[in-house]
Amino acid sequence: MRRQAGVSGSVFGALAVALGAFAAHALKDTLDAHSLALWRTAVEYQFVHALALIGVALASKDPPSLAGRFAGSAFLVGVVLFSGSLYALALGGPRALGLLAPIGGAALIAGWIALARLFLVRNE
Repeated sequence: MRRQAGVSGSVFGALAVALGAFAAHALKDTLDAHSLALWRTAVEYQFVHALALIGVALASKDPPSLAGRFAGSAFLVGVVLFSGSLYALALGGPRALGLLAPIGGAALIAGWIALARLFLVRNE
């Protein structure tokens, strides 16, 4: 889990920078203000949760605890669903994709709670 969370966080971080730059340069004249705001929100949440995944990697022990595995998985799923649905909506995807954002948001919240649990049990 440590390696997976660390690699996933690093890749998500790199993609967040690239996707933010892409919007600033290639999409700024293509998307309307609402779509650009969606894109920026997706990038922001992706970047923050990339760092959270790296935090999971740094806080986890070998073998990983249930809390560590859950936190990493929840952040991974949450970024894909939350940020992914916002990226798709910004590019004109079906509005039904917007239904994935709250599911992704709930996964992100669950990830933070599991990360807190990881820190609580880490020293036990």
